[in-house]
Amino acid sequence: MDKQFDLQLSDLQKLPRRNVNGKRLYETPDGSYYPSVTTITGQMNAKAISEWRQRVGEKVATQITTQASARGTSIHKLCEHYILGTMDDVQVMPSNKEMFDAMANHLAETVGKVYAVEGFLYSDFLRSAGQVDMVAEYNGTLSIVDFKTAKKKKREDWIQNYFVQEAAYSFMFEERTGLQVPQLVTVIGVDGESEPQVFIKNTKERNQYLLQFLALREQFEEATVA
Repeated sequence: MDKQFDLQLSDLQKLPRRNVNGKRLYETPDGSYYPSVTTITGQMNAKAISEWRQRVGEKVATQITTQASARGTSIHKLCEHYILGTMDDVQVMPSNKEMFDAMANHLAETVGKVYAVEGFLYSDFLRSAGQVDMVAEYNGTLSIVDFKTAKKKKREDWIQNYFVQEAAYSFMFEERTGLQVPQLVTVIGVDGESEPQVFIKNTKERNQYLLQFLALREQFEEATVA
C-alpha cells in the first residue's frame, strides 16, 4: 500500500463558498456566484430521496444520512492524505481501516501522475463550480477520479448523478488548465469488500453526461427564476 505518488499539482485557486437557501454557491475570481455541481446534479435524485425520507421517517432518514456523510468524509480525507503523502499525521479509525485499505491498494496500483487533489474548479461556460476529489492518470489515461463509499455494491443506474458530476468537473478542469480529461472513474469503497467497486466512462460517454449536466443547469436556472 505504501507508495509515493508523482504529484504535479495544478495551480487551482481556492474559491470562497457559502450556503444560500440550502444551496451551495462558490464565488469566482471575477465576483460571480455559481451553484455547486452537486447542487445541480442533486435535482436528479430529489424525488426519490424525498419519497425515501417519507417512507422511513425523518428521524431515521436523518440518522442514516448523517452517518453516511461522516463515513464518506472520513474516507475522503484518508484518501487525500494518502495521495499527498501525509499519512504520518493521520490516525485510521478501526471502523474505516478495511475500506480505506481496499481503496488505497487500488489507487496504488492504478494511479500515475496526480494533477489535483480536492481542487477547486469552475466554468464560466457551465456557470457552475465545485471541488474535485482527484484529477490523475488512471491506468495511463488522464481522468477525473471520484471517491465514494457505500454499504453495498451499487447498480449503475442508481448512480448516474455521479457520472454527470464527474463530466462537469472534466470540462471545468479543461477550461481552467487546457488539459483534456477524456475519462471518468468512480471508485466506491464498499463495506465488507476486499476491493472497491469501479466504474469507468470513456470520452463518448463523458460527452453524453455533459449534455445532461447542461440540461440540469438550465432546469436549475428556470426553477430559480420562477
